[in-house]
Amino acid sequence: MAGHLHEHHHDNDHDHDHEHSELGETELRLRALQSVLTEKGYIDPAALDVIVDTYQTRIGPRNGARVVARAWSDPAYREWLLGDASAAIASLGYTGRQGEHMIALENTERVHNMVVCTLCSCYPWPVLGLPPVWYKSAPYRSRAVRDPRGVLADFGITLPQDTEIRVWDSTAEVRYLVVPRRPAGTEGLSEEQLAALVTRDSMIGTGLPRAPCGAAA
Repeated sequence: MAGHLHEHHHDNDHDHDHEHSELGETELRLRALQSVLTEKGYIDPAALDVIVDTYQTRIGPRNGARVVARAWSDPAYREWLLGDASAAIASLGYTGRQGEHMIALENTERVHNMVVCTLCSCYPWPVLGLPPVWYKSAPYRSRAVRDPRGVLADFGITLPQDTEIRVWDSTAEVRYLVVPRRPAGTEGLSEEQLAALVTRDSMIGTGLPRAPCGAAA
């Protein structure tokens, strides 16, 4: 497998100081370029924000939510997704260069999966849209491996101590999609209704699905 699984107690052996400097330099260059293009009237910052928001929080995550909802409601599709995620996801029309080799990770009562990209910010755009700022940040990329429980706590997630946390490191060749546990009280919901409960963060492993209306969180 081209990706890497980190145990929660292992230190990451990448040079994080180097990562910090690269990330900062890239961000500065992007901001400088955006400022120049804005001054020349080539781009409208407000319109750019709308486009980014659309891809980051609507189009991409909505695709992944449909994948998860199908897996929750269709046992045969779930088995296909866990066995060959690339093909199962492509069957719903979600393909692209940033999601050619996908692996689905299923959360269970005993195991919780979380995804990070320690070297850069590899991310499955076809199913999750643009990566959030925190996913690309050096602090998340380093701390997710060293202190996953602490990171989850920062996101408001507290898991039982006997729950194993597996941290998966994305690469240019392999991207991951977490299939969160289906919330209780969702029996009888349609696939569309189930998809509405799936959040972007739950498909990265830093969040949980929404509880259905009328159910306890």
